[in-house]
Amino acid sequence: MTDAQETAAEPALRTTGGPRRQSLVSLPPDDVEAAPIPLLEPREGIPPVVATDEALAEVIAAFAAGTGPVAVDAERASGYRYGQRAYLVQLRREGAGTALIDPVGCPDLSGLGDALSGTEWILHAATQDLPCLREIGMIPTRLFDTELAGRLAGFPRVGLGAMVENVLGYALEKGHSAVDWSTRPLPEPWLRYAALDVELLVDLRDALEKELDRQGKLDWAQQEFDAIASAPPAPPRKDPWRRTSGMHKVRRRRQMAVVRELWTTRDRVAQRRDVSPGKVLSDTAIVEASLSLPATVQALTALPGFGHRMGRRQLEQWQAAVDRAKALPDTELPQPGQPLTGPPPPRSWADKDPEAAARLSAARAAVSELAERITMPQENLITPDTVRRVCWEPPQDPTVDTVAAALTSHGARQWQVDLVAPLLTQALLV
Repeated sequence: MTDAQETAAEPALRTTGGPRRQSLVSLPPDDVEAAPIPLLEPREGIPPVVATDEALAEVIAAFAAGTGPVAVDAERASGYRYGQRAYLVQLRREGAGTALIDPVGCPDLSGLGDALSGTEWILHAATQDLPCLREIGMIPTRLFDTELAGRLAGFPRVGLGAMVENVLGYALEKGHSAVDWSTRPLPEPWLRYAALDVELLVDLRDALEKELDRQGKLDWAQQEFDAIASAPPAPPRKDPWRRTSGMHKVRRRRQMAVVRELWTTRDRVAQRRDVSPGKVLSDTAIVEASLSLPATVQALTALPGFGHRMGRRQLEQWQAAVDRAKALPDTELPQPGQPLTGPPPPRSWADKDPEAAARLSAARAAVSELAERITMPQENLITPDTVRRVCWEPPQDPTVDTVAAALTSHGARQWQVDLVAPLLTQALLV
């Protein structure tokens, strides 16, 4: 066992962060007595990758027999493959050790999810991993999000590496976070990195729970975690082509139709080839073609993003998409912008409704002051969108109760309502 492994196993460090940091938030980073200890190897070494039903059955049995919460992480191939599917799932639990599971070889992990039903799952930035875990049958009923816990506790840096370093005094190697996890076989250094990502999640969770309790925020955190665990899957995004980078340059409806047609064609090709859409055609190229409306393949070739490296068939495919958009009747062209489902942009409030603008200004100031006082990002205290909606369409008779009901209708948790409703009530009366 290495020195780092021995230190990782110390009971004091596993529960409180040890003597290296007596107060998790009040002490600045330079108050740490020694440099962070590099975490170089998992405690039990790198486990074999589970890629068969037989090996998965053994993991399920081991984790079902384990005790305490389970640390969970997933690796995707963003920027390389189409979609956000998981290409590696890492778990760690007391009594079971660490497991690395290949969802390509074991695409259905619902049995593992069932075995962990009712167990608290520990994830870092849970909302990033839950969609891909849900796809393979892993859906937690209880969770603890160490990134969100860090935000609520007032940590200025909440990435996993920063949290492990500031709270537990260890340095995680983060060099493989953006690699192509669809690569097979996965190189040993990547597997070591993946195993280390769940190595100290339980330790981190325990230390953060103590800190949240010390600050009187533990119940707030639990309400947030429960909201994440019970949230339904996000609905498909409406008109995703409108999020093309550089779309602000596209102002005419015919040009928008070109963006839509090129985006749709690119998405279809990327899905068929299972590659990232950006590797098929860049957003820059889509916007350039929409602005230029090329009449021929030769004209298209002269545009940025459609250079000599692109084959003739590909160029003809993109030109055909442009031609389809150019041939659309006016009645089928997309409308500029998207229908607003909420208040207009705040910059226009002063002209549209000066009283609403005054309410919003007062509300923002009050929320900012409270967030600073309780050491928490404003967006975690209450979402800016919720504040805007309540200020734009306030209750007819603004009281703490009516404002609380409005906040609840927009999805605010009870702890947020209790803190923010009195402030917003005062702001609505300006």
